[in-house]
Amino acid sequence: MGKITGFLEIKREVEAYDKVEQRLKNYKEFTIPMEKSALKDQGARCMDCGIPFCHSGCPLGNLIPDFNDYVYKGRWKEAAKILHSTNNFPEFTGRLCPAPCEEACVLGINEDPVSIENIEKNIVEIAFDEGWIVAQPPKKRTGKKIAIVGSGPSGLAAAQQLNRAGHLVTVFERDAKLGGLLRYGIPDFKLEKTVIDRRIAVLEEEGIIFKTKAHVGKNVSVETLKSEYDAILLCGGATVRRSIPIKGAHLKGVHQAMDFLKQNNERVDGITNFKEELTAKGKNVIVIGGGDTGSDCIGTSNRHGANSVVNFEILNKPTVGRPANQPWPYWPMRLRESSSHKEGVERFFSVSTKEFLGDKNGNLNGLITVEVEWLFKEGERPELKEIKGTEKKWDCDLVLLALGFTGAEKTLSEQFGIDVDFRTNIKATEKDYKTNVAGIFTAGDMRRGQSLIVWAISEGRQAAHHIDKCLMGSSNLPLKAFGDLPGV
Repeated sequence: MGKITGFLEIKREVEAYDKVEQRLKNYKEFTIPMEKSALKDQGARCMDCGIPFCHSGCPLGNLIPDFNDYVYKGRWKEAAKILHSTNNFPEFTGRLCPAPCEEACVLGINEDPVSIENIEKNIVEIAFDEGWIVAQPPKKRTGKKIAIVGSGPSGLAAAQQLNRAGHLVTVFERDAKLGGLLRYGIPDFKLEKTVIDRRIAVLEEEGIIFKTKAHVGKNVSVETLKSEYDAILLCGGATVRRSIPIKGAHLKGVHQAMDFLKQNNERVDGITNFKEELTAKGKNVIVIGGGDTGSDCIGTSNRHGANSVVNFEILNKPTVGRPANQPWPYWPMRLRESSSHKEGVERFFSVSTKEFLGDKNGNLNGLITVEVEWLFKEGERPELKEIKGTEKKWDCDLVLLALGFTGAEKTLSEQFGIDVDFRTNIKATEKDYKTNVAGIFTAGDMRRGQSLIVWAISEGRQAAHHIDKCLMGSSNLPLKAFGDLPGV
């Protein structure tokens, strides 16, 4: 695949960024597109490696060597068709996926891996620019009606697959606009919302019905769905946010990261009538949590004009290279520096927050931390131990809790009578994505817990296969990868 000697002759390249001082002035995406010739060179780096471990690294099973080869040869339309055969929304994954495929790249054993994610993004953008991505409604309808709850990546992927099979698909979304966390959790500087709208327009033209402000279990009854639809797929995500049960957590100025990020996305979208304005302007901000959500809070706070931004992570500082116990091709827990980190933040690891401090009016004005160490014993869970004498007071006006999610909200499971696990995620296996209630399926974060966008799309596609098979007796929808479906 690619050029036989390309990996020996060409170094890895990815898109450059606008300068920090420029990109902090707005909420637009700030990558600088590469020329087609440079992208062809990057495709040329894909080795004829025999066993492409990138396939196993990608939850979607994307046919990476195949589209890299077409990019190298300048056959962009063919590359787009191959890409869409396994991935409904490469414009999302090409911007937001942490690229486990690159960590599994054979070239990555001793060199920089192929820039797969960047190539993927550019393939789909060229396809949109050239007008190759058009609506392809099914030629005939089955008459079967399917309700999908949630318009995040798993719900949207399932909707498109089931619609392609000829079913009548209606997607219910509780928020005012479609996209789930793509819309309200991911900052615009990582994913401009016109990218979502562009794809939704295609899905609508294909015949999918979308209903917004339709909160199933609240203003849309579960009985209505059960009586009017032949199958129901729950893709509501894992939206219960993890809190921090310490003294002072009630103070004004302590907020969940997703409240902060959602409000900012709404503000960028032109909404201004908020009950409480969540802003980092002129404030000393502390973000607790070192994952992607914490990184998004850092980038947003800097765009607000924060006085300072500090980030705490309770885990040890990762190594720059692969840890010894996470060899190739496994995903390594290595130190990662996002574009937001590069915009200005102080990062501290092995730090635990003990107490929030406030003034007599209940306003946050500081917090207390302690350094911690992790004790590891073979066969046992790691033990967290505080280090005596390391307590420290920090001044702050705003704390953002980016601590992840504990599971799915109980509204749907309780009203449908569906079994859940100890995290409140809906019980269903990858065997068929069926819940304990006949005719009701689940996929994405609502089933597996907080995870990656690429896993959400994968689960939506697989659940669609099983729903189609359940309704029709058999299915031509792909179960895993290697499907041959229209997309371009």
